[in-house]
Amino acid sequence: MNQPATPLSDSDLAEALLPATIRAGAAILDVRSRTLEVERKSDASPVTEADRAAEVIILAELARLAPGIPVVAEEAVAAGDLPTVDGAFFLVDPLDGTKEFISGGSDFTVNIGLIRDNRPVMGIVYTPVTGTMYVGIAGDGAWMGRMVDGAVVDRKPIVVRTCGDDTKVDVVASKSHRTPETDDYINRYPVGDLVSAGSSLKFCLVAEGKADLYPRMGTTMQWDTAAGDAVLRAAGGQVVSLDGTPFPYGPNGEAGAAAFRNEWFIAAGAMALKT
Repeated sequence: MNQPATPLSDSDLAEALLPATIRAGAAILDVRSRTLEVERKSDASPVTEADRAAEVIILAELARLAPGIPVVAEEAVAAGDLPTVDGAFFLVDPLDGTKEFISGGSDFTVNIGLIRDNRPVMGIVYTPVTGTMYVGIAGDGAWMGRMVDGAVVDRKPIVVRTCGDDTKVDVVASKSHRTPETDDYINRYPVGDLVSAGSSLKFCLVAEGKADLYPRMGTTMQWDTAAGDAVLRAAGGQVVSLDGTPFPYGPNGEAGAAAFRNEWFIAAGAMALKT
């Protein structure tokens, strides 16, 4: 296949990646329709044929559309393929929410994020079961749509909602990875609804104004968060470290895959945070 003659803008790149994202989602659902074999990686996290099949599709399309930009992809990293990152790079989680996928749930996603200057500037989050697509581009805003017959339709812009100091805060938290520290942080706020959700959908629920706050005091990797983070920031939200500074991306100085381990973070809409 021919490579693009000139570099694509972030918006055009996201648009060009949508068909491959949908194909990756279809590959995931195809694997789940058959006998599902679950393996364990060195960190004891589960992995399936679906993770690998989706990643192959995405990596091939990124190589075609954005040659020369390194890709840090979860399953490739697990296999020992960790590129040198110095400048812009992609973070790919082909199947975020593998536990949900294995258990038969719907809260799993395909994720592609682009990092530039240590921040997410483009993100795609796709939910194969519902066909829901979220896209965020720094400076251009965020939108969501649904997949019908291989195309994304019914697109609409999404923005975070404003939550005043005296307003009850609707919180979304992890289904599988809640920690006591997360609960302690949530208890600092007057809580309205408390919803559990899996995968990067938590970022997207805040981005589309269905929740106000998503704190995560537990281990995540940068490929888990980059795409959803990009969608949320493009929708007017915020993702910060516990000290209130912008949440960073890029190698953290550790060796191997640990170089892309995240700090704890707080994701939110338009509200004052208690850091």
